[in-house]
Amino acid sequence: MFQLGSKSKSNLVGVHPIMAAIVTRAIELTKQDFMVFEGPRTLERQKKLVASGASKTLKSMHIPKPDVYGKVPGELGHAVDLVPYIDGQARWEWGAIYPIAAAVGQAATEQGVADKVCWGGVWDRWLNAYAGDAAAMKKAVEAYAARHPGPDFLDGPHFQIGRLG
Repeated sequence: MFQLGSKSKSNLVGVHPIMAAIVTRAIELTKQDFMVFEGPRTLERQKKLVASGASKTLKSMHIPKPDVYGKVPGELGHAVDLVPYIDGQARWEWGAIYPIAAAVGQAATEQGVADKVCWGGVWDRWLNAYAGDAAAMKKAVEAYAARHPGPDFLDGPHFQIGRLG
């Protein structure tokens, strides 16, 4: 069983409590270690990511905003990037991302919120529409790619609560 390190815990500060709880449970369930690479981010950082091609929108759910469900006071980040942690390094590899996505799907399902969580591998569906094991998550990404031919921005480490896409 894995656990969140101090940097990952620090990167969860300011994240919507439902999303943070999903991440906390997912690290207990996952077969692939991961780190919370990023939680909330500033608009300035988002602009840099868009300029570099690492993001496609200035309306990122990482940027703190009022709770999309209106239940938690203050401004919160509604997204996290969960990056596989392999041999002491963050690695962006799809084969390692699928088991993390499966764990997030299971955690969101356990908490009854899989119908409110969107994954960057399948931007047009809530997790409850396809979540399963790593193989199911891979098939969901392939099906998404078939529905959206041409260049699209698949962001495997990205998970958000609220707003599809």
